[in-house]
Amino acid sequence: MAQTVILRGQSQRDFAKALLDRAPADAVVTIKAATRSNDQNALMWCLLSDLSRAKPEGRMHTTDVWKQLVMHACGHAVQFELGLNGQPFPTGFKSSRLTKNEMSDLIEWIYQYGAEHGVVWTDPERRRAA
Repeated sequence: MAQTVILRGQSQRDFAKALLDRAPADAVVTIKAATRSNDQNALMWCLLSDLSRAKPEGRMHTTDVWKQLVMHACGHAVQFELGLNGQPFPTGFKSSRLTKNEMSDLIEWIYQYGAEHGVVWTDPERRRAA
């Protein structure tokens, strides 16, 4: 049986250690930082929509393309492939794999880029919610 434990405090750490002590031979243990939250994801898409509507520097992109451009600008591996119609499209890294800290950095980058290009945010109060 698989077990997932979120290490929020000492009791969860103690439970995780007990699970390790009882683990069968050849068990696999993975410890990783928590991935981005649903609130962070919703905020990112809201901001990307604002970028798409604002068309900074005359860039007319869909929110999906903006996401890939922003992720690339933040140093995340993004690939662009040539589609069957000859047009490039983004593939590769997904924001669902970002940690909470990486997603926070991505959101802050979007805010900075938008501020430098006069983007008006539709929901500025949500900025610190994520």
